[in-house]
Amino acid sequence: MPAEMKVLLLKEPRESGDEADPYMKELSSCGHTAALIPALSFRSVSLNELSERLFEPERFGGLIFSSPRAVEAVKSCLDSQRHRHKWDTVKEKWNEKSVYVVGKATASLVADLGLNPLGEDTGTADALALLILQRENLEILPLFFPCGSIKREVLPTALRKNHIPLETLTVYQTSEHPDLQKNITDYFTQQGVPASVAFFSPSGVRFCLDLVKRLSGSQLEQIKFASIGPTTADALQSHGLTVSCCAEKPTAKHLAAAITHAFTPDL
Repeated sequence: MPAEMKVLLLKEPRESGDEADPYMKELSSCGHTAALIPALSFRSVSLNELSERLFEPERFGGLIFSSPRAVEAVKSCLDSQRHRHKWDTVKEKWNEKSVYVVGKATASLVADLGLNPLGEDTGTADALALLILQRENLEILPLFFPCGSIKREVLPTALRKNHIPLETLTVYQTSEHPDLQKNITDYFTQQGVPASVAFFSPSGVRFCLDLVKRLSGSQLEQIKFASIGPTTADALQSHGLTVSCCAEKPTAKHLAAAITHAFTPDL
């Protein structure tokens, strides 16, 4: 593999104390030089409505979390001591039901809340929908799905099509990171065109891709575009790009392995 292969990650950093983002660490361990630029900005909304539903588990048949940000909105609701004390009782009632998640990152945050996650290996909303349909029946109370303002309709559509009751609530707004344009421009000016650019969501593709194309110029075709999963890959392909690699599962290890293989396909 050529020395110092530069990889640009367009994602929010993982908040893990003083530790480096796991994607940065994994790529570095594979011999790549990774840089991270946050693509998205998030703002919690409807926290009063979220609190009401969290403390009325008897209304629902279970919980669904498809992103870390939805779990963080729940954490915001539990910041006060009063709510934290009540949660110790209520979480056991939720654990008598099913708490569904997409991906290991979301599962880890859900476990931090004292809940028992199901479905962390599903990786996509499509796969999670299949798991829910296998486990639930039409007589259950509605599943509660706190979600973002920009969400795919795959999961709600699949459940409603199969008559599984669902109640959604938008608990965070997604927008372009305020420093995105400046940070990407600075990166290309100082580091040049990277060997690979990794995208982590369709929203990231929407906010970043035109600028990446413009700054890459004639070198665009040399970039190996990487995707965290099939949904993001579809978003890239819809813009006419070739996706060189897609992580088998949405984890740092799988993405680093996919990018490494894209650089050295014969190994």
